Parts: sequence; structure tokens; C-alpha cells
Amino acid sequence: MRHLKKTAKLGRTGEHRNAMLANMVCSLILHKRITTTLAKAKAARPVAEKMVTLGKHGTLHDRRLAAARLHQEKAVKILFDEIAPSQKERHGGYTRIVRLNCRQGDASQRAILEWVDVPTPGEAPAETTPAQETKPAPEAKPAPVKTEGNVPAS
Repeated sequence: MRHLKKTAKLGRTGEHRNAMLANMVCSLILHKRITTTLAKAKAARPVAEKMVTLGKHGTLHDRRLAAARLHQEKAVKILFDEIAPSQKERHGGYTRIVRLNCRQGDASQRAILEWVDVPTPGEAPAETTPAQETKPAPEAKPAPVKTEGNVPAS
């Protein structure tokens, strides 16, 4: 019986599963959003959140632990310099899973795994909205009052 065994096997060996989850978290760090199956997103979420917790502490030891798990220095640098500082006030729940439609070939449930407070590269920042960028309309000059004979009044 599988009592108290909640690790998602995902049909892979332990080494393959750990490498796949590390690559998924690195892609999430680099691209801010990944599309995958729902089972893989649920398995990658705890790994990503633990990496953000390491990044929030920010010590050299935490950086080495993250590098040992992720195997990509570029992703570790982005994690510690950009993502972790933006999540400083949040206590957990750094990622969100958005369910998508089923995949055509095997009908597996797809999902988007993304950061909660980190803007994705495709969306505009919240502080620059088009309404704020428009200039106020110039004040209209009053139309000349016409008098007899089409001569403007002076």
C-alpha cells in the first residue's frame, strides 16, 4: 500500500524526474511562465517555491544549494537578483497553476505554471497605462461671434 507516499513518480526514475523538474524550474525562472501537463506542473511547483525561499535568504550557502539543485548558473543569478527580491513580502504561494484545455494527442490536462507577482515579458507594466500616457487636450479657443455682414466682433 502507498500510505504517506505522495511523491509524483511521473513514470520516470528518480534521477530522470529530478533532472526534469530542475529543467522545468530553470525554464520557469528564465521565461517567467511555462506550459506543461497538470501533473508535471503540480510536481514542479514545490521545487520552484523552495528555490524562491532559498533566494529570499540570499546567503552564499543558499546560492550554492540552489545551484546544486538547478545546475544552471544563469537561472540561479536571475532567481537571486530578480525573482526573490520581488517576492520579499510574500510568505509562500509564489507560483500559480492555470488549467488549460486537454492536449489533442493523448487528452492529458495541460496547465500554465507562472509566478504570481513577477510580470511576464509579454505584458506591459501596470504603472504605464495608455490613459496616463495621453496628453490633455488643448483648450479650445472660443469661436468668433458673428455679427451682421460676417464681420467678426472686436
